[in-house]
Amino acid sequence: MNELNWFWIGLALTVPPLLGGLIAYPLWQRGEPILGNVAGTVVIFGAAMAQILREHVQLDHAERACLDQGFVCWPQPSAFTRFAIFGFIALAEVILLFSLSLKVEARIGRRGYAPEWQRCLATLLRGAPPFASSTRAVAS
Repeated sequence: MNELNWFWIGLALTVPPLLGGLIAYPLWQRGEPILGNVAGTVVIFGAAMAQILREHVQLDHAERACLDQGFVCWPQPSAFTRFAIFGFIALAEVILLFSLSLKVEARIGRRGYAPEWQRCLATLLRGAPPFASSTRAVAS
């Protein structure tokens, strides 16, 4: 009760983003990036809520055991801090999921173009003129 359970934090860092990504990726491939993002987000935030509820039950049992012995005890770190850790982990994982979605969507969008045009599109997206490297100054 006076320390964090690093096993559960490690589990929250690894399993939900993997499951969310595995659910979202096929939807992204079908051209449904929003649906994939929503599905992955539901998995990640659902896992965070489950972790927070598990932590709450564990702290509640420990506090009741203290009260049954006749004294009051408070967890260190506080319950809010413990819950916030899982919430921030989930938020970071959702941001990562959305960023990955953008990369997958850009790759899928370029799939139908010839390699020469893909390079041209890439330079346009960077803000450079499309054929700047192939033009030469003409001496007069």
